This record gives sequence, C-alpha cells and structure tokens, in this order.
Amino acid sequence: MTASRTAGLERLTLGFIPLLDAALPIIAREGGFFAAEGLDVALSRENAWSTLRDKLAAGLLDGAHMLAPLPLAMSLGISGAACETLAPLVLGRNGNTLVLSSRWSEGMPLPETAIPPGDPDPAAGARDFARRLRHRGGPPPCLAIVHPFSCQHYQLREWLALGGIDADHEVKRVVLPPSRMAEALEEGRIDGFCVGEPWGSLAQRRGGGRIVASGAQLWPDHPEKVLGVTASWAERHPATLAALIRGLTGAADWLGASPEHARQARDWLALPPYLDRAASHLETLAPDTGPARQRLGGDLRPSPAAMAPMAAHLDHALRARGGRLAPARLSACYSPVHFDAATHQERA
Repeated sequence: MTASRTAGLERLTLGFIPLLDAALPIIAREGGFFAAEGLDVALSRENAWSTLRDKLAAGLLDGAHMLAPLPLAMSLGISGAACETLAPLVLGRNGNTLVLSSRWSEGMPLPETAIPPGDPDPAAGARDFARRLRHRGGPPPCLAIVHPFSCQHYQLREWLALGGIDADHEVKRVVLPPSRMAEALEEGRIDGFCVGEPWGSLAQRRGGGRIVASGAQLWPDHPEKVLGVTASWAERHPATLAALIRGLTGAADWLGASPEHARQARDWLALPPYLDRAASHLETLAPDTGPARQRLGGDLRPSPAAMAPMAAHLDHALRARGGRLAPARLSACYSPVHFDAATHQERA
C-alpha cells in the first residue's frame, strides 16, 4: 500500500447490503486500502435495497454498493424520485443463484452435480419446473426477488421464459431483502427465490431448497453490483471519488493475489458488522467457484455495452410508461471516465 494521500472529503459513509459482493468495500476498510488513500470510510449495513437507494438520494450516504440496474433506474425516475446517479466502478460479476424449495426442485438437474462436469442447460430445469407447475395446479408458486430493478428479477424472468412460463400470470412474485430469503423458504412463505450469494448456498446447506440455476448461466460474466454515487456528489468531490476508486481497485488486486488473501477476506466478511453467521459455511472468497461463479476482482472498469441485458429490461419498463431508454442516458450512467481518471487508464 502507498503512503497516505490527501482526498477532498476525508470522512465518508458507504452503504452496503450483506452480500458477498460487498467484499471490496469491506476489504478496503479492514485492509487499510481506503486509509492509504487518505479516506476514513464508515460502512453502513442496510437491510433493503429501497432503503439504501433512498439514503443515497437524500445525501445520508456518500456512496453505496448497489444493484447494477439501480443507478440507471434512479436516474430515470422509475425507482423512487428521479436522482441522477452514476456507477463509476464494478464491484462484482455473476454471483446470483436461483433456488427452489425441495418440494419443487426434487429430481431437477442441478448446476453443482451436472454430469458430464459443467453447468446443465438452465432451460432443462425451467421446463421441468413448468411441467410441475401445470401438473400440480392450485395456487401459483411464490417466488421472491430482491428489488424490481435488479439483475435477479430479470434473470428470474428469463429463466421462467425458458420454460414457457409467464412471469406475470403463472407465478406470484414478492420482494424480500436478501437476508430474509433462506428463512422465508424454510418457513414455507415462499417457494423459491433469485438472490446474490451467500444466501442461495446457505439455503441449500440448511436444507430449505436447492440451487437449480445461476445468473452466470443466463448472463455470463455480467456486472452484478456497482459502486453508486449521485452525479451531484461526484461533481462536488472528484478527488474523493478518485481516491475511493483507487482504494477499491487496490482491494481487488490484493484479493486476487493469493489464496491466503481470499481466506482472510472471508474472515473479514464473517465479522458481525458485515455478514456474520451467513458466511460461516464459506471457506474462502476464491473467485469463479461454485454454481454462482462469483467474481469479485478482475476488470472493475464500467462499460455501457456490458449493461445491455439489463438495459433491455429497463427499456421495456420505460416503454410501458410511454417512454424509451436513450443510449446517451445509459452511456452517462455507466461511463468509465471517472474510473479511467482515477487509475490513469487510457482506453479507446
């Protein structure tokens, strides 16, 4: 780590939801990477994405670990009051799991037990689910998502569509915080969910359900979480934003440097202020493992083109309201300009 640098705003608060892809802010704080950039960063654990969104928009948070579609949804005014929001860095790729209760998933092809080795076709599980749904009759199964404007929601819809299931009429969808998914499944209040790790693997380990598909199967290597800041905050504090980006990239480089670092990162996430017992079943944060294919390092540079799958869903939501997603809005939200300035990268 480098000697301490002076940033424009030295004390700030970042919000996060207890998920594995909050790892980089946690590592940057616990490992001293923020401090090396002259930043005193407090991490505020939030329970729901809507709460985190509202606090960021109100200026109660300086930045946040955010669902990749949420900055654009905020900018467009389709998730809360309109608030121009930027995503200057990617915090994680992949990492979502689609879990069904044991009653609905018994005998289905599972990503972690595929023969030959490798992921099974997610469409096979979706078609199996469709057959069960129509054979059993009765009330529609209840599936939980974390937020309407989330990759989890869009990936769930696309998985259901692979089985010919109408997500708006053949299943019931509810919104729950990620940390409540496994418990709700065990109690029978929901029949399945799509969520970021570690909550899917935890539900499977506790016997409440089984992972039947992953977001990595549907959208390989997609940006799942981003750093979110309001455009007004970025304009007022450019030096702080640059220091924040450098602290997070330093944490990512450190995480990927050795298996020992991945195990240390897991221990930090398991501390009570962060994920606590929800991370107790994990041994490491080694990248690209398990059915979720979680990636917490690598290329953190944002790219509007990489947001195409989720942008299509947001455009659909806008068209339902008589609008349309302008390419310029997408490009402004996920521009790499702040990342490149902070890391001194020159890209075409």
